[in-house]
Amino acid sequence: MKRVGTKNLPAFRIVVADGRSPRDGKFIEEIGTYQPLKKDSNFTLKLERARYWMSKGAQPSQTVASFIKKAAKEAKAAEGATAT
Repeated sequence: MKRVGTKNLPAFRIVVADGRSPRDGKFIEEIGTYQPLKKDSNFTLKLERARYWMSKGAQPSQTVASFIKKAAKEAKAAEGATAT
């Protein structure tokens, strides 16, 4: 995650980056955002891109892994709701 935002108002971009690059340094692709101070739905994530990069060997941080899990659960629920 790449930190953006101002002092006392954090925001993060969920990015795919080489493990050797610094936290806020060069990245390969931006796949989402996270706003920790927002109450409901505080993150967005391109789930298909996250799955693609994980299939290529990317390893998400614990926080991003939890976002992927939540996004997959929401996608499955939305898919089930449209099927009925």
